[in-house]
Amino acid sequence: MSRTPDARARDSQTRQIQENITNVEKHFGEMCQLFAAYVRKTARLRDKADLLVREISLYADTETPNLKRGMKQFADQLAKVQDYRQAEVERLEAKVIEPLKNYGTVVKRKREDLKTTQSARDREAKQMAQLERTRQRNPSDRQIIVSFHNVSMLFVMFSHQAESELQRATMDATRTTRQLEETIDEFEKQKIRDIKKIFGEFVTVEMSFHAKALEVFTTAYQNIQSVDEEEDLEVFRSLLHPPDYQSRLEIVRANSKTSLDRTGSSLSTSGTLQQQRTFSRQRRREEEEEDEEEDESEEEDNEDEEVTDDEN
Repeated sequence: MSRTPDARARDSQTRQIQENITNVEKHFGEMCQLFAAYVRKTARLRDKADLLVREISLYADTETPNLKRGMKQFADQLAKVQDYRQAEVERLEAKVIEPLKNYGTVVKRKREDLKTTQSARDREAKQMAQLERTRQRNPSDRQIIVSFHNVSMLFVMFSHQAESELQRATMDATRTTRQLEETIDEFEKQKIRDIKKIFGEFVTVEMSFHAKALEVFTTAYQNIQSVDEEEDLEVFRSLLHPPDYQSRLEIVRANSKTSLDRTGSSLSTSGTLQQQRTFSRQRRREEEEEDEEEDESEEEDNEDEEVTDDEN
C-alpha cells in the first residue's frame, strides 16, 4: 500500500528530527568527556605545582638569606596561582561540564517525544492498512463472517468503522506531530543558547584565571629578580672562611703592613743620613778650599809687604 504524500512528508520530518537528536547526543557527549579531561589535566597540573612549591620552599631553607627570601616569596606567589587554578577547576565543573551532562537527560526526553509521535503515526498507518484490506474484501469473505446480514450493509459498516478509526488515528498523528515540531523547535533554540552560554563561560573562566595568574607571576618575577647577588656572595665567602681563619688572616695582613712600614722608614732614615753625610763632606771640602784661598791670599800679601820693605 502506498502512503499518502502527507504521511511521507511526516516520515521524512521524523527522520530529520531523529538525526538531529542523535547528532546532539553524540557530539555533546564527546565534548563533555573532553572538557572533563581538560579539567582533570588542570587539576593534575595544580597538584604538580603544589609539589613544586613545597620543593622550592625546602630548598630555600638551605640557601643564603637574600636568595632564601626571594625563593620563599616566589613559592608563595606560585602557591597563590594554584589557588586560582583550583577556583578555575571548580568553576569549569559547575559552568561547563554539568550543563553538558544535563543534555543527556534532555536528549532522552526528546527521544521519548519522538517515540510517542512515531507510535501515533504507526497507528495511523495500521488503520489505513486495515481500511484498505476491508475495501478489498470480496463478498464470499463477508458471507462467511455473517451469513444472515445483508452483504452490502455489512460492507458499509466495516468501511465506516475502519474509516472512523483511521480518522481518529490520523488526527492523533497530526496532533503529536505538531507537538513534536514545537518541542523540537524549542529544543533547537535552547541548544543554540546553551552552546553560546557554555562556551562563553569557558572563555570567561579561563580569561579570569590567566589574568590573575599573569598579575601574580609578574610579582613572582620581580621577587626573584630582586635578590642581591653580591650580598649573598659575601655571605657565601664568609662561610668558606670561618671567623678564626679570618682573624689569623687579618693578623698576618697587619703584621705584613707593619713590617713594610718599618722597612720603608728604615730606608728613608738611611737615605737621609747618607744625604746628611754627603752634605757634611761637601761642606768640609768647601771650608777647606776657602781656608786654602785665605792662606794663599795672606801669603801674597806678605810677599808684597816684603818687596815694599826692600825697596825702602
